[in-house]
Order: sequence, then C-alpha cells, then structure tokens
Amino acid sequence: MKDSLVIIPTYNERENIEAMVRKVMSLAHPFDLLIVDDSSPDGTPDIVLQLQQEFPGRLHLEIRKGKLGLGTAYIHGFNYALRHGYEFIFEMDADFSHNPEDLVRLYHACATEGYDVAIGSRYVQGVNVVNWPMSRVLMSYFASSYVRVITGMPIHDTTAGFKCYRRKVLETIQLNKIRFVGYAFQIEMKFLAYKYGFKIKEVPIIFTDRTKGISKMSSGIFKEAVMGVLKMKVNSYFRHFDRY
Repeated sequence: MKDSLVIIPTYNERENIEAMVRKVMSLAHPFDLLIVDDSSPDGTPDIVLQLQQEFPGRLHLEIRKGKLGLGTAYIHGFNYALRHGYEFIFEMDADFSHNPEDLVRLYHACATEGYDVAIGSRYVQGVNVVNWPMSRVLMSYFASSYVRVITGMPIHDTTAGFKCYRRKVLETIQLNKIRFVGYAFQIEMKFLAYKYGFKIKEVPIIFTDRTKGISKMSSGIFKEAVMGVLKMKVNSYFRHFDRY
C-alpha cells in the first residue's frame, strides 16, 4: 500500500506549477503528487513533464482532453489514487491559496489522530482569509453557513477545497454518482462523508488568494453551490448510507 498522494487539477497554471511541485516535493513527509491537467494551452503540462525527470516515481501527470471541470478532475484523480493503492489522498489548488506546508497537518489529523477526513478550514477559528475583497469573504462565509443549516453538517467551511481523505472514504462514496462539478462538488463530498458516518476534523488554515495567474472562481460557481444544496439534501432522503 502506498502512503500519500496529493491531487492538483490545473488549467493555465504555468506561473505557479513549478514552484508548487518543488514545494510539495521538499516537504518532510514524502508526498507523491498527481497533476490532472485539462490540456492547458499555456504549456502547464510541458513544465510538469520536464519536472518528472527530477522526481521520478513521485510526480505524475494525467492530461485530459479539454476543460472538463473541477469536480471531474478530482474524481479522475481519486480513481487514479485508488487504482494505485494510496492510503491517504489529498486535494488542493495549484495557486498557493492553500499553503503546501499544511499538507503535513492534514496528514497527521488522519494518520496519527485517526480521522477519516481532514479539512483545511478557513472558518473554524473565525475568518482566516487574506487578500479577498470583503464582498467575496461574506459570500463565501454565508454560503457555508447556509449549507450547514440546510444539510445539518457540523462543518464550518463546507466549500473548502483543501482536504485529506482516507482511502476507505473514497471507496465507500460512490464516485460515479457525484453530480456537481464546481464548488458544490466540495459540498457534496463532505456531505456524503458525513452521511456515511466518517470522522471529520477541521484543521484551521490561513487561505491566501492567488498572486499569480487568473482565478477560476465566478458567481455562477457559488450559485451552483447554493442552489444545488437543497436538491442534494432532498435526494439524500431516498438514498441508503450503509457502510460495508
């Protein structure tokens, strides 16, 4: 059984990807790294291919045909991790909004403390966001509050995209039935882990907005998250959540 795989979806991240790869590779814990790239026209996959020569066996690249969405990129990565026998599977952004050093803290929450899911949380200890305009902070914070009320999840940062899963969580969740592709995907994954009774911990982090490259965030992504939650909750009444 392999230990840890970090999954990073990319689309036009040439300004960030080399620094991110080198940072993850330099951490005290030996994380493997999978880049899932949606055929970035800016040459992001070419940079990863060059770096693979420096980090053989640890840096992996999957190139998909076209921009297919965040959620499907992570599911592609999750299936890769399960096929290759990884025990701890991480997801994070390429733009340094998630501090790679916090990967070690998420790892210890699962590997040492025994949690099934560890969430890098912006809101478990107040609001820890840097360089976002106040309008976006409020939209994100109150979206998470809304989701928490509707779903009943005891999670402060329901849209967080910085997480560690134990293998058994991804094996239990039926990945082929995940329907959302934007930030609602992040909500759906947490909701399913919660409904299946897995142990979840929020690890406080400081989220820093990207300084290089272009953000993929839009109001439509938040709309999907907010409007899709009601449908997700209703559908849960007709689904069994038994763990085998």
